[in-house]
Amino acid sequence: MQKYIVVTGGTKGIGRAIVDRFAAEGFHIITCARSENDLKKLKLELEEKYTFSKVFYQATDVSEEGEMKRFIAFIKSLKVKVDVLVNNAGFFIPGMIHQESETVLREMINTNLYSAYDLTKGLVTDMIKRREGHIFTICSTASVTAYTNGGSYCIAKHALYGMTRVLREELKEHNIRVTAVLPGATFTASWEGVDLPKDRFMKPEDVASAVFNAHCISKQTVIEELLLRPQLGDI
Repeated sequence: MQKYIVVTGGTKGIGRAIVDRFAAEGFHIITCARSENDLKKLKLELEEKYTFSKVFYQATDVSEEGEMKRFIAFIKSLKVKVDVLVNNAGFFIPGMIHQESETVLREMINTNLYSAYDLTKGLVTDMIKRREGHIFTICSTASVTAYTNGGSYCIAKHALYGMTRVLREELKEHNIRVTAVLPGATFTASWEGVDLPKDRFMKPEDVASAVFNAHCISKQTVIEELLLRPQLGDI
């Protein structure tokens, strides 16, 4: 039986690791990112590595409402049943609320929150009709811990975590599982240039394994939250 996973921001970091892990397990991939070239490269690499897995993509700026609507329409045009949705796309701008630009919060909300809100609303109706599906949101330890220099990123990630908790309550009666993933410092492009050893960070592949394992348990059970931190603690 063919299975499909939708992952936003699937060409880099945690998103790429999740795409790779699920493709290895036989899932077909539907994804988006801003770079058309990165998406083409992803498709070539994955379909060569996992010949049984197909990759469908669309270049999308998830911070733009119109582009998210276009991506949702693209997914629906494939006429497939989405088994897993991973709201992963997001980015980080460091700074303190009283010092950062007045545009930063809007950028953080548009990318980290509204993209997940819009995509979930666009796909969940079909999951409800089928009474099956699993929604993951990639939140952050910043969703539950305020820290200096987190600024608007912390605000957006707190809101995303709140949205996920509400979805869990709304969708439990429809047999749809909802999981919040809260990773600590993970070695991705966001940390490039930081003067810290690579082994001080978590691996994106570890987050991907946690997500896959959470999906694979019995449908009678849901892991509501996955909180992951580097072994030596937060950075």
